[in-house]
Formats: sequence, structure tokens, C-alpha cells
Amino acid sequence: MAISEARKVDYLWKKLGYGVTKTDTNSNLGPTNEPIASPLLLRGDKTWNQASTIPATPPGSTSGVVTVYPNSGPAECVAVPEATQYRSWKTNLTDWIPPEIGSQYLVVAYVHTAGDAANAVSSGEKIMAAGSGNNDEYFFDYQSGVIHFIGSNMPQNADTGASINYSGKTVYIKGYRYTGTIGLQNNVADTGDFSFSGNQVSTTSSNADMEFDTSGTGQYVFQANTGIIVPTGTTAQRPSAQEGVLRFNTETGRYEVSQDGSTFTNLRTDYDADNVVKDIFAGDGSTQSFTMSTSPSGVENIVVYIDGVMQEPTQNYTITGTTIDFGEAAHAGARISVLHGFAD
Repeated sequence: MAISEARKVDYLWKKLGYGVTKTDTNSNLGPTNEPIASPLLLRGDKTWNQASTIPATPPGSTSGVVTVYPNSGPAECVAVPEATQYRSWKTNLTDWIPPEIGSQYLVVAYVHTAGDAANAVSSGEKIMAAGSGNNDEYFFDYQSGVIHFIGSNMPQNADTGASINYSGKTVYIKGYRYTGTIGLQNNVADTGDFSFSGNQVSTTSSNADMEFDTSGTGQYVFQANTGIIVPTGTTAQRPSAQEGVLRFNTETGRYEVSQDGSTFTNLRTDYDADNVVKDIFAGDGSTQSFTMSTSPSGVENIVVYIDGVMQEPTQNYTITGTTIDFGEAAHAGARISVLHGFAD
């Protein structure tokens, strides 16, 4: 025995209207009493990732994520072979934009000679979804792109009310399709100030920081055995100095960090004892400047002793290129030791 229409409707009423599954008749368990939730399936591979960019008013021609099937080129349907003759037609195109986006997205259907889309609107016979008052309605499924003549009678000409001879003719659909990216795997979407595209996350607000925050004492953990690429750029492209800023300077070929929030300092990433150079000079009571074997990058990158006593940079000596100047001569016989090459 076939399932009654009342039980079919009860199933749909509970499923669509209340998000529950039907476990009993409506008289025993109404939709608010059904105990088991059954939400509709939302397939991640079918999401319209750029739906937010669909304008409320349809564009006049194909633009952005909206493809237009206009008066001059509506979509031509073919009959669904499994259905009763002339009752169902398919566009073979999916993802038509429904009127819930905007009332003007409502499709318009025409019946006209097959293979003549250019004249379907101007010369074809228009039919109405609500019918002409003769139980001749149709239903268009915007997801599948299928139009079904759901009324008891075949649709009539909406302008004249006359019957339509469907022999040798087909149905044409004037409307709009979503042709942006589909599926979370192809996601290109904006969320607040963030844009997601494939494996890329970027900000949509110009010059804005991208901030990541953890909860409590949580740490940022990268689960990989490869590496992290830090921002790179020239000296001129440096951002404003802030404590903790780390980058790679493509001009100097070194990592640099802002420790004090106002300047950048090179990071020493390797060390080789062979690079450390020691120059020994002898004081003679008159010479105050000596020539070192290399040119240190700064006065803070050398260590100087006179007779075993460490000298203070800028106070006891200065450097210019390879020249170290003590300001005054060391006494005769003084042993002057200069170590450099620690860092550049």
C-alpha cells in the first residue's frame, strides 16, 4: 500500500518547518513534540562563497559573479526524458539566483521553437509561474535549473490565455545564475576585515595589522617539519619600529629586530671563532691612533684592553674605518690589545 499524501506532508512539515525527524503520526507526536533533531544537510562543496557580492538588483549584463541570460539570449531547455511528455524541462545549468536575493531575480519562462533563443522572448509565448487562472502553474527549481509544469493543465499563453501547442517547441529561461566560486575548498570570501582565498588569508583594510590571539596561556604552535618565512624587504621598506618586530633585510642579508621600539639591530645568526681578529699594538708615549687589520661595523663591536684593563667605547676610544683613536697616547711599553670581528 502506498504512503498516504498526509503522511508525506507530515514528514516534510516536520523536517522543513521544525528540523526534526518524523517518528510517529501527527496526532500522536506533533512537530514540537518529536524528540529527534534532523537539520537539513548543508554541503560544504556546494556553498556560494561569494554570495555576499551578488547585488540586490540584477546587473544589465554579465558582471562579477552573476551571469545574465537576457532577452537576446535566454537559456534553452531540453525535455526531461523520464517525465511525462512536455511536463518537465531542464536547462542543464545549475545555481540560478533565486528571488530571495532580490525580487527581480525571478526567472521568466517562454515557449518557442527549439534552436531559436535569439527570438524566444520577442516571438515566443510567455508563461507565468502563477498560471493564467486555469490550474496551469509551473515551478522552477533554482538549484537544479529544472522547470516543472506542476498544475493540472499545461501552461497557457500569459498574455492571451490561449492554449499553447508544445509540439516542436521548447522552453526558454530568462534569468541569472551565480557563477562565482563554489565549495569551501575553493573559498574566496570576506569575513570582517579578513579575506580568504584558497590557502591565503589577507586583510581587506589598508595598512591594518593582522592580529592573532590565544586564550589564556595558549601558545602558537606550527605543526610542520619545514620552516617559517618571515617578512622580507629592503631597509627603505622597514615598518615602523616596535618592540619585537622581526624581519629579514634583503640589502644587508641579515635578520634584524627592533628591541627598543625605536631602532633595528642585526641578529647574529652564526659564529665562527676564526672570524675574531686580535691586533696588538705597543704604546710609545706619543702615538694615539693605530690601524686595525679590518674595519669593524661599529665601536660597540670591538673589545679593547690596555695593559689588561678594558677600555670603554666612545669614552676611551673611537673608530673610523680601520683607525682606532685613543684621544691621547698610551705610555711607552703599554700593551694594547684590540679584538674585533664578533659581529657585523
